[in-house]
Amino acid sequence: MHPGLVVHLTDSLRDFPAPPVDDVFIALGTTIKVAGSQQAFRAVDFDAVVALARSARDAGATRLGIVSAMGADAKSPVFYNRVKGEMEDAVSQLGYDSVVFARPSVLAGDREALAQATRPGEQLALVAMRLFKPLIPRNYRVVAAADVAAALVSAVHAGQPGRRVLLSGELQAA
Repeated sequence: MHPGLVVHLTDSLRDFPAPPVDDVFIALGTTIKVAGSQQAFRAVDFDAVVALARSARDAGATRLGIVSAMGADAKSPVFYNRVKGEMEDAVSQLGYDSVVFARPSVLAGDREALAQATRPGEQLALVAMRLFKPLIPRNYRVVAAADVAAALVSAVHAGQPGRRVLLSGELQAA
């Protein structure tokens, strides 16, 4: 663990009092299948994310980076994308100087290390996408979770004022 990292545990992000911070990174999310219902999904991907961002802003944070989703749009007919878009809109209204949303396509990473279940369909998609990589537009290619994190950290530290969206192609390592 990084020596400057301090862990703060809580039973609920809704009432989490963030410590004094400058920059905040949120990579919190689930799936409807894991959550068990659309309501439970929304409680994590909207309610908890917005509550954490609000708490951090109240604690003095001025720059924020959030992992969102490809296709995030508050007007989407797709529930998952709509919730992600609504979250982005709500967070954008919290008064941060700089907000960056990363919208990765299919994420590749070590899910077992996070105690996440293997997703057979996702594994098949990862293999297929790697095989056909030259034919797939950059914004639709598999992106490593580590590359998403690095791009998000870089963009947040750049501190560009306002709201910025990083599409999956911009998250790819060179």
